[in-house]
Amino acid sequence: MAEAGQRLILAFDFGTRRIGVAVGNEMIHSARPLDPLPARDGIPDWAVVARLVEAWRPDLFVVGLPLEVDGSEAEMCARARKFGKRLFGRYGIPCEMVDERGSTREAKAIAREAGHRGNYRDEGVDGISAVLILESWFARREGLPPG
Repeated sequence: MAEAGQRLILAFDFGTRRIGVAVGNEMIHSARPLDPLPARDGIPDWAVVARLVEAWRPDLFVVGLPLEVDGSEAEMCARARKFGKRLFGRYGIPCEMVDERGSTREAKAIAREAGHRGNYRDEGVDGISAVLILESWFARREGLPPG
């Protein structure tokens, strides 16, 4: 397990049909999207998740917490938290939740600028959202004492 500041992180944008995934390096604050995980009512194919974990060997998971505009938690927050707990339970890798308010809207804007035609059901922005979630986590960690 790498120490804080040098960790490899897998970030997830939880969804009921697709779960966005990004991988990032804490040292250089870089993040890039990976292929989304298909999900059935929020449950991914855990064999695919296991292959991701085996391939990347992350030191930390980060899962987006879809808070309401006012900061309150809705049903999807409970489901995202449950997903994070399952990640920890299956792989023993710490999992942190991060406020993801606005990440999907921002991801769609980024995709439109890159020429996306707006059919998000067929061509999702889940990976971009996962990158934004991880970048938000990096930003939150900036300036904090190591620990």
